[in-house]
Amino acid sequence: MESTTHSSTDFIEDVPREVRVAQLRNLVDMLHMADEIAKQGYLITSSELADLMDVNASAVTSRGDNWVWRNWVVSRVRREGNQILWQLDRVD
Repeated sequence: MESTTHSSTDFIEDVPREVRVAQLRNLVDMLHMADEIAKQGYLITSSELADLMDVNASAVTSRGDNWVWRNWVVSRVRREGNQILWQLDRVD
């Protein structure tokens, strides 16, 4: 019996070009938002950061106090009530 393996590009090619372009557009919008948050010095909650990163909120809080995500250093700044506030700093 012959086994068949698929590379990740096989699955990408199954997605229509319009969908891939829309996903890239959403990605660029998300990166622009992260840049604006960093540039303005806004603090965001764990759930807001998780939404920005498109991950579960527990994935944000379990990473520790300082870590790198894409082009930003993410730092835990403080806690307000039951909310952890995070700051993004651009890494160039």
